[in-house]
Amino acid sequence: MNTPYAASACWTTSSFGDQTDTSEGELAVLSEHLSLCQRANHRLFLLQCYLEAMVSYAASRVVTTLAVGLLLITALSTLL
Repeated sequence: MNTPYAASACWTTSSFGDQTDTSEGELAVLSEHLSLCQRANHRLFLLQCYLEAMVSYAASRVVTTLAVGLLLITALSTLL
């Protein structure tokens, strides 16, 4: 019995007894992947990765980040 095709797009390597041509869904997923790869080669991609890592780090430590920020603001205001 053939397994029904899932609604979500995925890359398959089995034809399940059907034709071995690439489906439109698989081509769409491949096209999306290739466009993501092309965007990854952009000059600011590395900066974006660092910023995402910093936001993730800060978000997981909200209280500590706020305390350090408050200390920095206090220290800078006393120097001026």
